[in-house]
This record gives sequence, structure tokens and C-alpha cells, in this order.
Amino acid sequence: MNTLEFIQIRRFIVKLGKMLHKYGTPAFRLEAYLLEVASYLGVHASFIATPTSITFVIWSDKHEDEYNHAARLQPGDLDMSALSLTDELANELLSGKVSLSDADMRLDKINEMPSPYGKVITGFAFALATGSFSMLMGASVPEILWTGLLGFVSYLWVLWAQKSKRVNLMLEPVTSFMAGILACAISRYFDPGINIPLMVLSSVIILVPGLALTMGLAELSSRNLVSGTARIMDAIMQLFKLYFGAFLGVAVGFSIFGQNQFEPAASLPYWATWLAVGLLCFALVPIFRTRIKHIPWALMSAFIAYGVTVYSSIYMDQTFGTFIGAFALGVFANVFTRIANQPSTIVAMHGLIVLVPGSKTYIGLNSFISGQDFVQADHVGQEVFLIFMSLVAGLIFANVVMPTKKAL
Repeated sequence: MNTLEFIQIRRFIVKLGKMLHKYGTPAFRLEAYLLEVASYLGVHASFIATPTSITFVIWSDKHEDEYNHAARLQPGDLDMSALSLTDELANELLSGKVSLSDADMRLDKINEMPSPYGKVITGFAFALATGSFSMLMGASVPEILWTGLLGFVSYLWVLWAQKSKRVNLMLEPVTSFMAGILACAISRYFDPGINIPLMVLSSVIILVPGLALTMGLAELSSRNLVSGTARIMDAIMQLFKLYFGAFLGVAVGFSIFGQNQFEPAASLPYWATWLAVGLLCFALVPIFRTRIKHIPWALMSAFIAYGVTVYSSIYMDQTFGTFIGAFALGVFANVFTRIANQPSTIVAMHGLIVLVPGSKTYIGLNSFISGQDFVQADHVGQEVFLIFMSLVAGLIFANVVMPTKKAL
């Protein structure tokens, strides 16, 4: 291998690593995938990834050429479309269908691609996701509709944060603060008796870092101690910011519009929870930027994860039911990888979002600080911890029983 070829290879690996980090790939998967690519390209390498940085060390067989590179990066957001296209490109490169120079140019095109669904569809997806989640939490029909409206308002703040660094720094508390005030205004002028805390939680559920906490625990379980600890601490800080904004927003709203008296409405029928799971997963397609051809797989993953968990919990403890649900999800995601030759993350995230107890973490924080529960939540702190550990254990056992063919 000559020096010019080595330079071309290390440029591609560095660009690929930064892009996968940008798409929210967990550290242990990112490092393993880059090692596979480096091995196929004929170089030795070592990588260290954290939520805010990535370090590359690349060298040739006899150390004639060596390269070190460290980059400070922003935490990535889930982008399943770009992740899928990047993986397809890497497969074509490793199978010899495209040259390294062509692959490098195509990486640039993938990196510059906008969301395939556009801002309007994504905004309605936010509204549908928040409304569906409130339906899962037992909200009444008016509360579901109002929550969807608040979810759309939350998306407007997300759009503003993409253009303003100042708003981005305060996105979580500002969004939940405005949701709290608007919910109080709705209670005062339009719909007295609504469950304000539940509406506020549901309207910002996309920002609640349940997935980040799960990924952080998964990284810790794979001995990525720095990355896992950093991700968990970042998720905890996001959770505190969300709760502080909501607490302050509701307090200000009550002082302006007056206290409301919550009046429990008639609960929706049992089949509504299954409808909510389907709508929530469908709404996550534009939010996660999932490709159209993967939508049926994503929907199946959500129903498998939720269905197995619900029916397992009938015969055993809920924590063990969650373990069985995560195990079934992991097996299904690895089957998807073998059939579609795509990263298991693409479908696993849709199922995980139904299982992760991000909302219960928020509820537990509310119970700890205020001493009040706005939904039925006994021993929620212990339950949250056990569910998180059951999720991670279920996914690990699934990889043992049905090993994945891809590191991603």
C-alpha cells in the first residue's frame, strides 16, 4: 500500500465515522463497524467514540504510514434514512461495486440530503406522536387532541433551535415551559378539568431522553464506560431541564389563569392502546427519517415489542415481561438484518420507543419533587430502573441467540 492510497483510505474512514456519529450510532456499534471497514480496506485502526467526540488512530501493516485524528462533535440525532444509505454504500464498496473515490463523493451527497419527508409532514408527525402517546397514557379524547396541538407547537421550537444556537441551548426547558403555560390557558378558556401535567409530558415526549438512557446503559454493559456514563449524565440533565421548564410553566400558568380542578374522563376502550401503538410508530417514521421500504418492518417491530410485553406481563412480573419483549424485539431486528442486509437499529428503535420508560422517569421525578402523581405510579423509581435493565438484558440475550450479521 502506497502513501497516496493510505491517505485516501483514512479520509474515507474519518468521514464515515463522523457521519455515523451524526446519525446517533451508539459508541460500541460505531467502533465495531469502523473496525470492520478498516479491516476490509487493508489498514489497522483503533477508535474511541463518545457522545461528543471521536478519535481515530489508523496505520498500515508495517507502520510505514500512521494517522491520528480527534474531532469534537455534537451529539447525533437519529436519521435512519441516512444510516441505511451509508450502510448500503459501505456494502457496495466492500464488495468492489464502487471505487473508494466514488464512495467518498457519495458520502458527501448523503450527508447533504435533507429529510425525505419535509418540515410540514414532520410537524404533523410530532402532533400525531404526542397525541398517540397521551392515548397510551389513558388520556380522554379532548386531551388527546389538545396534546397533539401542543406537540405541533413543540416542533416549531425544534425548528427554531435548528437555526439558533441560543434557542438550541435552552430547547428543553423553553419547550416544556411554553407547553405548561398553553395547557393552563386551554384549561381556563376552552376545556376545564383536563389533566394538565399529563398533557405537558405528552407534548414534549419526543424530547424525553428515554432512548438515550437505554443506549447509555447498553454502552456501559459493553464496557464503553466513558461513552455510557457521558450519555446517561446528558440524558439526566435533559430530563431535569424538561421537568424544570414544565414545573415553572405550570406554576406561571396557574398564577395567570388560575388553578384547574382535574376531572377524570371516561377511559378509552382497550383496543385504543393498540391503535395508539400503531399511530405512534407510524408518526416516528418522519421523525426518525425511516425509509418508506422499511415502514412495514418498523410497524411490526413496535407491535411485536408491545404485544409480547403485554401478554408476558399477564403471566409474570412486568419487569420480566419487558425482558421478554426486548428479547423478541432483538431477535426480530436481527432477522431483519439477515433478510434486508440493513442495520438492525433501523427497526429496533421503533420497537424500543414503545418499551423505554422515559415517561415513567419523568413521572418518578415529579413524584420525588412534588410528592404528587398525575397517573397511577406506585414504586415508579424502582420500576424504571428494573425496566431499563430488563431492556438491555433482553437485547443482549437476543444477540446471543440470534447473532446479528452487522455491527450497526
